[in-house]
Amino acid sequence: MLRQHRAARVAVAALFLTNGAIFANLLPRYPQLKADLGLSNAEYGLAVASFPCGALMAGLAAGALIRRFRSSRVAVAGTLLTSAGVLLAGLAPSWGVLAGALFFAGCMDAITDVAQNSHGLRVQRLYGRSILNSFHAIWSVGAVSGGLMGGLAVGLDVPRGVHLGLSALLFAVVALTALRYTLPGPEPIEPVERSEGGAQTDGLPARRESTGRGRIWLMIAALVLIAVGGTLVEDAGMTWAAVYLSGTLGAGVAVASFGFIALVGSQFVGRLLGDGLVDRFGQRAIARTGGATTVAGMSAALLFPSVPGTIAGFALAGFGVATLVPAAMHGADELPGLRAGTGLTIVSWLMRLGFLVSPPVVGLVADAVGLRIGLLVVPLAGTLVLVLAGVLSAARVTHRANGMPMEGEGSCAAAAEGR
Repeated sequence: MLRQHRAARVAVAALFLTNGAIFANLLPRYPQLKADLGLSNAEYGLAVASFPCGALMAGLAAGALIRRFRSSRVAVAGTLLTSAGVLLAGLAPSWGVLAGALFFAGCMDAITDVAQNSHGLRVQRLYGRSILNSFHAIWSVGAVSGGLMGGLAVGLDVPRGVHLGLSALLFAVVALTALRYTLPGPEPIEPVERSEGGAQTDGLPARRESTGRGRIWLMIAALVLIAVGGTLVEDAGMTWAAVYLSGTLGAGVAVASFGFIALVGSQFVGRLLGDGLVDRFGQRAIARTGGATTVAGMSAALLFPSVPGTIAGFALAGFGVATLVPAAMHGADELPGLRAGTGLTIVSWLMRLGFLVSPPVVGLVADAVGLRIGLLVVPLAGTLVLVLAGVLSAARVTHRANGMPMEGEGSCAAAAEGR
């Protein structure tokens, strides 16, 4: 059984790796696509925006698909269809085809994201300890690898169809191979079935069943805001770090890129370390510490502006939010009284909405009072996490046998009941 669990963990990691790499392969091709299709900046922007729009349109369907077809199968099917959408986008002969292909790829990517996280959480329950952060770290490795693959293909002048066709074939083989090693059996109707007397069943910890419907939705709202707090910080690094460093602080173009690099790099390190820290201290304590780190690091950078200080501030912010999205997803999946995949689907969908809304809001503030004030969104996000982290699990792994933890304390359901 332990061998099966380890194989399932490797399989889920492979799915996260491919999910990160598929779309990243297309990004270095964007300038060439824009030029070949003769797109204006507005047309190009609208086409690229089709991807997140597709994700928003289809994201809420993930839960129903998971319950009907199983999370592993949905994740693999979504991977194959995302690859097909990316390939079609790379071969697009017109703006309409490009926008439609990116919309379709966004739909499939959103469904894949929920399904692979859902299956990863199934594997995590069997392990009895946190492993979800490591999956998200591997996704980052996949994204970097995909970007490097795309950049190398551009540098070698490989035709788009050949490059994206081969990458789609590679990821299809990886995903289909991974499917063989995922967990068998249907998704649980409830997160956990309880036997008489509250004993655990199916090898999973027993959970409390009675939580009011109103409180469940309040908890979902809090979990969404925690996830959005993490994505706001990520988006600030992706969208505004280089602009702020080069435009406001006068850094060179090469140096300005280190704001985003510092954030992503420290976030990757935080996710590698995150599972062990969560096991030892619990999701709640780690989230609060991360929120405080984000507030302190970025507040200092904005109060005393300098290029090195700002890069360090983004690094501390990236490290601080490293575990927030996995923590929110885990909390949503653990909520009692919801069908399998429902909480995770809602949190993932609304988190993407935060990604879509954040750039224009920060931009409006920056136009009105300056980007330095607009970047206050980062310490504000950290403060939001500090306020809401009580909704997360306080569970800590307290015993291990043969490398597999056996018991813990607290739960998200317990948090709902005021523990």
